[in-house]
Amino acid sequence: MSTRNTVIRSLHDVGLAAWCGVALMGAIGLNGAANGVDDPTDRAKVASAGWARWAPVNAAAIGAHLIGGVGLILVNRNRLGVQSGARTNTIVKTALTGVALASTVFSGVKGAAVAKAGKVPAEGGTIPSDLTPPDTASAMQQLRVAQWVTPLVTAVLIVLGAQQGEQQRPSQLLPELDT
Repeated sequence: MSTRNTVIRSLHDVGLAAWCGVALMGAIGLNGAANGVDDPTDRAKVASAGWARWAPVNAAAIGAHLIGGVGLILVNRNRLGVQSGARTNTIVKTALTGVALASTVFSGVKGAAVAKAGKVPAEGGTIPSDLTPPDTASAMQQLRVAQWVTPLVTAVLIVLGAQQGEQQRPSQLLPELDT
């Protein structure tokens, strides 16, 4: 008997798409646009303000993804118990979700440190200048690397989700019969 799980699949997929897409847009678009702000003391401030506006929506997207992910594990628990490929995929996805969560939190903490600094001279949203205070410069340098971890890991999660869809094809679920 077929059971539809449209709501939990949608929470999982839309939440992940938002998490990935905006992390990528922020790294390229928001931080990149901040690099072009005329006043060097406003560059980090502009990037920080944009990220702060997105943070509540990002939290909701992550929450939706996590609720959907737990829901999918629960409704597929019998299949995960017998289909080793699906079980392995789920274990890898769970671990990578932890990495994406950690990188998101790390970026948030470092971003808050940059925001707290206020108007500081900088080359860009995540690029310190020689005049950037050392603690802020350190946070910006860490952000410059970390800003790519979340979109990379969440993109891999999207690919693994597509693989899970393929694993639900009837030919993957039923043992091959000798003819």
